[in-house]
Amino acid sequence: MILLTGGNGQLGTELRHFLDEQGLEYISTDSNEMDITDAEKTMAFITDLKPELIYHCAAYTAVDKAEDEGKELDEKINVDGTRNVAVAAKAVDATLVYISTDYVFDGTKKDAMYKTDDQTNPQNEYGRTKLLGEQIVQDTLEKYYIIRTSWVFGQYGHNFVFTMQKLAETRDQLTVVDDQFGRPTWTRTLAEFMVFVIKEKAPYGIYHLSNENSCSWYEFAKEILKDTEVEVLPVDSSKFPQKAIRPKYSVMDLTKTTTLGFEIPTWQEALASMLK
Repeated sequence: MILLTGGNGQLGTELRHFLDEQGLEYISTDSNEMDITDAEKTMAFITDLKPELIYHCAAYTAVDKAEDEGKELDEKINVDGTRNVAVAAKAVDATLVYISTDYVFDGTKKDAMYKTDDQTNPQNEYGRTKLLGEQIVQDTLEKYYIIRTSWVFGQYGHNFVFTMQKLAETRDQLTVVDDQFGRPTWTRTLAEFMVFVIKEKAPYGIYHLSNENSCSWYEFAKEILKDTEVEVLPVDSSKFPQKAIRPKYSVMDLTKTTTLGFEIPTWQEALASMLK
């Protein structure tokens, strides 16, 4: 049996559709069915269900809110919630797949991409709690996959692609930052990899998964709106001050993932597929 937390989120919804396609049985939960911040209820739910595999997609992802008014909730969900799920997973000997982020890195590396074993140094509250979640998973379990991802987009939920499209409906010109670089990730590619590591019995540990090729937010926006009349102009991130510090460069190395034999489309191909 497969258990999915955060089943109604952007990634959780994508994963549910993919599991359906694969003919795999699963139980999908959200905070109503299983409140991961409640240790007793989480333990009771998981020990009763006895899943062999848990996809832990539930997370607090409001990056700027996490800096102040959302700080307590961020900690409660990403740290305490992850601990509760990991402890319960251990109790039933389940494998745990935990989704993490490029924000565990500080973004100062310029000479090469971030490898899975590179030094972490989160610069914002969200990155800090996701890294703590990683450490809890590693300290609690032997059977785990930590998958770090970045710049997530997909057809379910809110994301950069839909934001750009919405803005383009009412504007002739958009300005987008061109001094932050990373790798966009289609939720479909991520969901496929989450199933792949289990199916192929990949070695446990940390993996990086995003789509191939890197870009700035400006380049990403240009590609999203290439078939419109909207002019996209590059600007420095100082023009868009945000509460949470974003890494200037968070391009992650995908070698460990591709070595498994998992084929990753470019972000341009992924975007085109999603927009179809």
